[in-house]
Amino acid sequence: MFAFVLRRLVQAVLVMLTVAFIAFMLFQYVGDPVTNILGQDATPQQRQQLRTDLGLDSAFPVQFARFVGNAVRGEFGLSLRQGRKVSSLIAERLPATLELTMLAALIALAFGIPMGVYSALKRGTFISQAMMTISLIGVSLPTFLIGILLILVFAVTLKWLPSFGRGEVVAFGPWTTGMTSIDGWRHLVLPSITLAIFQLTLIMRLVRSEMLEVLRADYIKFARARGLPDRAVYFRHALKNTLVPVMTITGLQIGGLIAFAIITETVFQWPGMGLLFIQAVQFADIPVMAAYLCLIALIFVIINLVVDLLYFAVDPRLRVERSAGAH
Repeated sequence: MFAFVLRRLVQAVLVMLTVAFIAFMLFQYVGDPVTNILGQDATPQQRQQLRTDLGLDSAFPVQFARFVGNAVRGEFGLSLRQGRKVSSLIAERLPATLELTMLAALIALAFGIPMGVYSALKRGTFISQAMMTISLIGVSLPTFLIGILLILVFAVTLKWLPSFGRGEVVAFGPWTTGMTSIDGWRHLVLPSITLAIFQLTLIMRLVRSEMLEVLRADYIKFARARGLPDRAVYFRHALKNTLVPVMTITGLQIGGLIAFAIITETVFQWPGMGLLFIQAVQFADIPVMAAYLCLIALIFVIINLVVDLLYFAVDPRLRVERSAGAH
């Protein structure tokens, strides 16, 4: 177990160094930070002085080592567009993104798993076929189109829900949330559903296919031969083994929700990291772009490590294989 965790940690460090190198290269080849800060009218002496102050006159390995050291401390400099520390901007926007993605993941799991199980056990029925048709539509439609359609129906036509913004939020120290007010929940409904639909349909189809495969396994036939009731066969044996691969995919999808909430946040003007990144791209705000890349990579690495550990703990076959390999 210790060797497994150590190997995953070494891989995580290598991945983070690679992403840090890519983010660092943004500073080298996407615009000139000196020109962005001082403008075109600066004198050569001012440009050289700022280049020295920023450490841009140092050798490439020294600059990269300095960048990694600052990144470990969460420091990515000042935003070229807003003139504020990037770490402060990320800290302000991170709660909104995490709140949106966690609710979207909860919706996807709460509806996707039961719908997948039902469509597998009741395949061929009208409801099951309707679920599969809806899931195909959910997988096929792009996220921005789903968001626009929801805005058109529920915000413009019916006027039930707001179409943009986060609404009323409450601060608990550095953390802000809209889940403590009705207005915050009303603003959260449409973007969370928009972000959850693709993940919901993906989980549903995955659970259905895995459930159908497990139901054909020999141990399920043996459980039926023992006279176990259908409820025990389906939920104690079949569903438990179905959720092992689903858990892995779900972990990766949660990371994807955080990374690719950009489109949803842009459509609903949700004040999260995705909207901040889009604005940074539009203004070539390199420090914000680099910080976003490193943060998303760190989130993916942490989620993958947790999923690997959970997979190792849940699936006894992995423990048996590693024990046999050790002997």
